[in-house]
Amino acid sequence: MRNLRMNHEGQHHQGAITWGNWRIQVKFFHIFILILLSTPVLAQRYHPEPNILYPDTLRKGRLIGVVTTQGVVYFGSLTGLYFLWYKDYPQTSFHFFNDNDEWLQMDKVGHFFSSYYLSSMAYASYRYAGVKENRSIILGALLSYAVMLNIEILDGFSEGWGFSVGDLTANTAGCLLFLGQQFGWHEQRFTIKYSYHPTKYPQYRPELLGTNIIQNLVKDYNGMSFWVSGNIHSFLPEESKFPRWLNVAVGYGVEGVGMNVSGFDMYRQFYLSLDVDLTKIRTKSKFLKGMFTVLNLIKIPFPALEYNTKGQFRFHPLYF
Repeated sequence: MRNLRMNHEGQHHQGAITWGNWRIQVKFFHIFILILLSTPVLAQRYHPEPNILYPDTLRKGRLIGVVTTQGVVYFGSLTGLYFLWYKDYPQTSFHFFNDNDEWLQMDKVGHFFSSYYLSSMAYASYRYAGVKENRSIILGALLSYAVMLNIEILDGFSEGWGFSVGDLTANTAGCLLFLGQQFGWHEQRFTIKYSYHPTKYPQYRPELLGTNIIQNLVKDYNGMSFWVSGNIHSFLPEESKFPRWLNVAVGYGVEGVGMNVSGFDMYRQFYLSLDVDLTKIRTKSKFLKGMFTVLNLIKIPFPALEYNTKGQFRFHPLYF
């Protein structure tokens, strides 16, 4: 199995890339499951009476519910992951593997995205239970780190892969982005967002990039973009008339990764665009608050300026 670690064009390494791509799907799976479980908490994050949502004193009933839910999801998903995937692959002693050069680092950005949102959702659940602000920030970041670290450790015992320091670094950066902003501003002025558009590549490598749109969303890096979306109003005086919901977003994408077919260029793409912070849209509807909070991880389509490493500037009238 060690010959999986050949050059990017080798047949064996294609298997390693497939395996690496699947690992990112696992992390997205964790994110979306926790989003669904956290929706009741996040939906009321902007309640006009914040003490109802984030009480000043510990609510033991809520805390028991939060910890129980986290424990079931945490251990249940890791146990299921092991029996559904890892146990069917050869195991070995713990070892490292450097995958920093693969996928033009899009997988690392995916780790960054995942750990950031896990930190945010875990924090919100602790605050809902009445845990103090600073303690909730630390616990939220630590829980996110633990979830992601456990997956990396499982990788470390898999003969076909290994523990990735690059993945761990990206996980750490995502946790720190949440933690630093919450400690410094008690809000997230910069959020990480995801967008996707269909590409031509899956038809050439369906086993790697997906055979339908659902698979493409988590397997085809060529159609993904990850964004740092900054809220402008957060840096202005509170009385400013500037729209509270308008953001500026900087994005990263790639083209041609995962292909072993001639005629495809592989290069990086950088974007500048506008975005909407859906959580800043005021509404009295709890349902809409919940939907806006969950959907806020998705970049809203806007015109975008692209610069890529082929030296080209491109304007997209509407980019997603």
